[in-house]
Amino acid sequence: MSVPLYQAKAEFFRMLGHPVRIRVLELLQDGPLPVRDLRTAIEVEPSALSQQLAVLRRSGIVTSTREGSTVVYELAGGDVADLLKAARRILTEVLAGQNELLAELRGTEVVAR
Repeated sequence: MSVPLYQAKAEFFRMLGHPVRIRVLELLQDGPLPVRDLRTAIEVEPSALSQQLAVLRRSGIVTSTREGSTVVYELAGGDVADLLKAARRILTEVLAGQNELLAELRGTEVVAR
């Protein structure tokens, strides 16, 4: 029995729904990075980072290669970077709308006094 597309999409977005995973994906947009660089940029316990990297690897969004004793991660495809850019644009629009509403509320507050 196959999973409906909407359910698969929900699972995908749930998988993305962790701040450490999003940060890893943001960092990997600029190219492959070894785990030590990810650990330096993301101030979390090594075990927590390892768990989140494993989730991303299992989902197929990132790949890893071993270079000697170093593990290097990279995005599996450019679509992930496009998705993150789209999310940034959407958030910018949403927050801009909230700022406009806040400004309007503050203007109304001054008039009401």
